Amino acid sequence: MILNNPSYHSLRTFTREMPNACRTDWDNFNIITRVKARSPQSTFIIGNDPSSLPNIGRRKYERFAQLQDSYLHKNGVIRIDGSIGISPLVRANASLLIEKSFPNIAAMQKQLFFQCVDDFKPNFNIVYTPNMPAHDWPDNRCILVDLQNYTTRIAGTDYFGESKKAGLRMWNKWVFDRGGLALHAGCKTYLDDQNNENSIIIIGLSGTGKTTTTFTPHLDSQPVQDDFCAFFPGGEIYASENGCFAKTYGLDPEHEPLIYAGLTIRDAWFENTFVDDKGHVDFHNDFHTTNGRGTFKLDSIPHGNVRDIPPLRMIFILNRNFDILPALVKLNHEQAAAYFMLGETTGTSAGGISEAGKALRIPGTNPFFPLHHASQGNRFLDLLDNSPNVAVYLLNTGYIGGKANSESSNKVTIDHSKILIESLLKNKLEWENDDDFGYQTVTSNSSPIDTIYTNPKELYRRSGRIQKYDEKKAKLIRDRKDSLSSFENLNKRLIQAI
Repeated sequence: MILNNPSYHSLRTFTREMPNACRTDWDNFNIITRVKARSPQSTFIIGNDPSSLPNIGRRKYERFAQLQDSYLHKNGVIRIDGSIGISPLVRANASLLIEKSFPNIAAMQKQLFFQCVDDFKPNFNIVYTPNMPAHDWPDNRCILVDLQNYTTRIAGTDYFGESKKAGLRMWNKWVFDRGGLALHAGCKTYLDDQNNENSIIIIGLSGTGKTTTTFTPHLDSQPVQDDFCAFFPGGEIYASENGCFAKTYGLDPEHEPLIYAGLTIRDAWFENTFVDDKGHVDFHNDFHTTNGRGTFKLDSIPHGNVRDIPPLRMIFILNRNFDILPALVKLNHEQAAAYFMLGETTGTSAGGISEAGKALRIPGTNPFFPLHHASQGNRFLDLLDNSPNVAVYLLNTGYIGGKANSESSNKVTIDHSKILIESLLKNKLEWENDDDFGYQTVTSNSSPIDTIYTNPKELYRRSGRIQKYDEKKAKLIRDRKDSLSSFENLNKRLIQAI
């Protein structure tokens, strides 16, 4: 039996019967899942084409597909139809077929899809069976990606992020084949000093501050997209989703008022967020995980026009660093593409236990980009070369001078980033070349915050650690070049930029 596109009221009614669901003070639901994060070790591409994921043969995939289809036939299905992308250039119709006993996943995906167009026929299919045994796969889970037929099959995990990621992963290829690049990035609009509306995109791995930076009001900026958008020549930007998938742990209404407003209403959905016996939500309790999540519709908050995003003028690449990276630097195109591919960050609980807290280099739009890694770096550089009015900046959302809780560390706070971004939008920052790394840094005279953040070398000099700075610099440049050199067929301009 297939239940086609049930209403939110019906999905709430079904969710009420789930043993792992509870209702909150705001009359929405929180579901505690078995699996608390994505499962990269259980994700495979079908076939032998070069990709960023391990491959399995089509015959093995087809055997699994038969078993999964039989399982769904016996256990019942909820079908949710919609689209990823709203512009005709990038729109892909998508259908989620989810095991009937998981109405929460159906409801959360329904919030992120755009509404169906007339004469709906799916371009993408997501087939999801959380309770189906996956004994022969890593961690008893599997996510099988058939790009040839734009179908993803998921089993053994009940984490909603796998449904969202399945659609966006296929959309990455969809956009790439049309000459663009899907970016793991938030998007917001702002008015420049001539009162013209422009857009900014914020690229970053899950948990690095992408959503926070996107939704933090900078002057009169308005969010347009939370997690993914498509970048095309000339700075054209297109939306992917009609809702937001926000991290709930540590949510602060003072710093993140729009996210807080979107999640604290009846129509929102929570996953793995702490709720006590009386229904009170505690965003600062990590009893279940630090990767608690929630979805809400964009229309729940003030936002920009997702149907017609204004021209792109700025890109921020987030880098959660702990040592000598300034809070903000300006990059040329080659440097921008290089740092895009370096993807320097610190792993969070979104990537599972194996990534949390570790220094990582995760190229570009991974873990969503399914094609060969070098393809996205080369495409990003080509797009920048064909978008002369777009400036790119690197934004450190981590620490200066050392890791968290060390005596030598200084946190780059949300307020620091806000002050710098607003000064940039007001054209109040002046730039000078950095002789060590080749990018441009904010001059001491124009820095609106302590210069230890805009020029970390000053911090090391003040604390008598300039030799340590020089050692870190030499190692960082060497490691970055080695990392970029490992990508086969990557444009040499990227390597030479470091």
